[in-house]
Amino acid sequence: MKAIRILLVDDDLKNSMLLKRFIEAEGYEVIYANNGRVGLEMYRESHPDLILLDINMPELDGFEMARIIRQNDRKVIIFFLTDRTDKVDRLHGFSLKGNDYIPKPFYPEELMAKINERFESMTVNHDVEYMLGDTIFRPNLSSLTYNGETHSLSVRQTEILLMLAENAGMPVERDLILEKIWGDASYSNSLALNVQISYIRRLIADPAVTISSIKKKGYILSVSR
Repeated sequence: MKAIRILLVDDDLKNSMLLKRFIEAEGYEVIYANNGRVGLEMYRESHPDLILLDINMPELDGFEMARIIRQNDRKVIIFFLTDRTDKVDRLHGFSLKGNDYIPKPFYPEELMAKINERFESMTVNHDVEYMLGDTIFRPNLSSLTYNGETHSLSVRQTEILLMLAENAGMPVERDLILEKIWGDASYSNSLALNVQISYIRRLIADPAVTISSIKKKGYILSVSR
């Protein structure tokens, strides 16, 4: 599966760059536009899965951008991110078929929870559990449960671990992971894979379960009996 693409449209450059890096660390692809006019152009070029849309922007505000998009596209998900919290503004946002209306300031973790929830069903479409030692891996819930404790995985981490779990005991090539999940084996994507593997290792508390690196080849998920 290729990376889920998110278009962030907001004229607050500093905070937008921080938010962009935060979301990218979770495995999503993020494209940035600093106003509604540029955002509309990038929407037409990149066909994002989700738009994070500020309202008060120069040249074309978020409400107008959403109105134009909704004339022909009811599928793309739109989250309004704004400091306009009056009831009339919220109702207007939902009248434009916005999927969520998130007031500023907000915690990035809360936004990520909403994004992950929206795309959980895109990660896997079957209800399968994997027993990895004493750990239960539930891809459909993006969760790992061990000794009664459950930890959540991001969409990207779930995709990676699913590939490894499906091939437990066998090496999985780096390039195969990169091509299937990111869409290409570029250097930047390879670095992102390293980061996500590190996160997954930290979340696996079961000493019987290990993810080993195979130099210049890939990874292997092993379960000791």
